[in-house]
Amino acid sequence: MKVDSGLMVQGLGDVGQAARELEELGYDGLLTAETSHDPFFPLLLAAEHTERVEIGTGIAVAFARNPMTLANIGYDLQSFSKGRFILGLGSQIKPHIEKRFSMPWSRPAARMREMVNAMRAIWACWNDGEKLDFRGEFYKHTLMTPFFNPGRSEFGAPKVFLAAVGELMTEVAGEVCDGLIVHGFTTERYLREVTLPALERGLAKAGRDRSSYEVTGPLFVVTGTTEEEMSNAARMVKQQIAFYGSTPAYRGVLDLHGWGICRPT
Repeated sequence: MKVDSGLMVQGLGDVGQAARELEELGYDGLLTAETSHDPFFPLLLAAEHTERVEIGTGIAVAFARNPMTLANIGYDLQSFSKGRFILGLGSQIKPHIEKRFSMPWSRPAARMREMVNAMRAIWACWNDGEKLDFRGEFYKHTLMTPFFNPGRSEFGAPKVFLAAVGELMTEVAGEVCDGLIVHGFTTERYLREVTLPALERGLAKAGRDRSSYEVTGPLFVVTGTTEEEMSNAARMVKQQIAFYGSTPAYRGVLDLHGWGICRPT
């Protein structure tokens, strides 16, 4: 088992010291999230100031971008970190994709499968010299001239992890990705009865097994050194759980436990 830490800093100027300290404390990985700041810039600095820890996004919003831009970012961070980068992707939900990022939303599981396959086709072009000829329902990449080709990276393509709650997206994670990011809202029962069976179905579709596959996920932790800190931490965790509980896409977790929409009797 590996233990990662979130790389949560107030500004980019704080990243280097924070990353060094977390590596010295023995963490295995440092993760950023796409919330109020870009998730990739801090990882470049973290890679510069560390030597051992993996660095990754947990998560970057996939549908706010396209396969070519993600392939470029992944290539550069993988090369600069000397093979320590993990590209963690998530779909986000329809209102954010359409209203916050002004990007199209359509059949998220199918689009995500195609996005990951398109990135792999681009990396294969750069690293292995394969002709770029990806033609899908959502993405088409058929042009790569030498001027835009960075060439082979000695560290290869980065690992791709996918965050998932629903069964279809979880199957996609097993089918085309290197790891699954289990959502923090997931309960132990939902993990065992829904998530892991869906992951196994995805792996089976691609003729893969769990031997080299990674499963990771954040935890809600209430901690502090004083009663006041503990109380504040508990309140923040409750707020986060309530926020996730209000999201329709995550209702399946509540429904499994019989905690779905309550109607007055």
